[in-house]
Amino acid sequence: MKVVKDSEFLRRAIALATENVRSGKGGPFGAVIVRDGEIVGEGVNTVTAACDPTAHAEVNAIRAASHALQDFSLKGCTLYTSCQPCPMCLASAYWARIDAIVYGASAEDAADVGFDDAFLYDEFRKTTAERALPVVQLLGEEARESFVVWKASVGKITY
Repeated sequence: MKVVKDSEFLRRAIALATENVRSGKGGPFGAVIVRDGEIVGEGVNTVTAACDPTAHAEVNAIRAASHALQDFSLKGCTLYTSCQPCPMCLASAYWARIDAIVYGASAEDAADVGFDDAFLYDEFRKTTAERALPVVQLLGEEARESFVVWKASVGKITY
């Protein structure tokens, strides 16, 4: 039964998260990626250990799975994560073409211990001019040249 298998893979993600905290290596987040009933990638939060703000468990698992499968597309895969993905991790799952996400703790649970993504969701609803992080567009015409070259490229790999 799929629910039993889902629970097994989610328990693995939760165990990774808990061990990551106990070992002192990072935050309380773990993730596994599964294709055809087999784990093809695992990751834990290594933000502080790697000095990399993008090193969330889900992103690390996506990187590991993509490397293992030698494919940037993770179509046919399910992401199991100990906690509801933050906006960056959710977007990463979309970019990787993950088929489904199964998670344990909620975003509210994470906020209760100091990992609050509400600010980001609020920022995304604002216009660019209203956001806390200033964003300025310059050299748009020059920057579009790379798109012209991309569109004409015969050797491109579309993703």
